Formats: sequence, structure tokens, C-alpha cells
Amino acid sequence: MKKITISGLVKEYFETHPNQDIPHSPVVDWVSEKWYSIHSTPPRDPWRAIRRLHQSGFLIKVRKGIYRYEPDAVRQRELEDFTPKQKEEIFKRDNYRCVICGRGRDDGYEIHADHIIPKDLGGKAVISNGQTLCSIHNFRKKNYQQTETGKKMFIHLYETAKVLNDLETMHFCEEILATFEKHHINDHIEWKK
Repeated sequence: MKKITISGLVKEYFETHPNQDIPHSPVVDWVSEKWYSIHSTPPRDPWRAIRRLHQSGFLIKVRKGIYRYEPDAVRQRELEDFTPKQKEEIFKRDNYRCVICGRGRDDGYEIHADHIIPKDLGGKAVISNGQTLCSIHNFRKKNYQQTETGKKMFIHLYETAKVLNDLETMHFCEEILATFEKHHINDHIEWKK
């Protein structure tokens, strides 16, 4: 007998409802009902299985919480995770501190090796695509779909404008960088006028 998995049940639901925009709630309810018919324990995180199927290319995310299965559009992507060795290299390079706020384990914060370009957007598990984030900023990045905070970009733009003697762009960057400082975002990234 074939082992039944949460992902398998989610796939089964979507395969029987092709080309429909479906909120995750009825899927989770159906999966839970099927799961309870053969198990005494609750299913573990069916919504995560939905998200992983989207990340692997099996489902299309229409908008937040709504997915579609299009048989003709299914594609499989290998999602690359960092190895433990790569994670350690990323943490060491970033001094075991979040690249956004500068907090780390010594401050009581959990740290994560984050893909700068997310896995589901084709980001590779290479050191150059990794950054250390605290759990708070990793969560925010996922929610706001950020790939970078921008402070380094504005510092680079400011430096380039300075070389070109572009006073208007320099002033623009100064105002933006002052806002970063006002709100203590990326305080560990130093900027000098």
C-alpha cells in the first residue's frame, strides 16, 4: 500500500480541481478530513505543503492564500537549501549577526542563513546568495518579499554621484540615508558623508 503524505493529499485535491482559483482553507479542510480517516493524530501543516508545491512549480499562486493547478503549466524546480557547512560560512562571514539590524545569538536572537534571491525565484544555494538574518528580519523579508534593504545601494549611489559631482543625486541620497539612520535601520552599515 502506498504511503499517504500531506503533500500527496494536497496534490490529489488540486488535480481533481484543475484550472480553478482555490483558497487554501477548503484544501486544508479536505486534507485534514482525509488524514483523520486513516490517522488519529492531526495532519502537520497542510498549508506549508501548499506553499512548497507552489515553490516547486506544481501550483500557481494567484494572490495571497489562493492557488491554482494548471496541468499544462506544471514545472518542477529543484529548490536548493544551504548545507550546514555553507550556513556556517555565511554566519562567519557576517560575524554571526543579522545584516539588517546587527543583532545575533549573543543578543539572544536566533539567526538564519537566508537566500538573498529566494529559492522559489531561482535563487541558488551559493555563499554569495546567502546572508545572515535574525528571525525577525527573515520573517519580515518573507512577508514583504524583500531581497535587500537598500542602504548599501544608496551608499553606492551616493559615492558614485560624489565622484561625478552630481549634487542633486548626492542630496537625494543624503535624505534617504538620514531616514535609515533616524529609524535605526541597518545601523551596522556605516555611511560617511
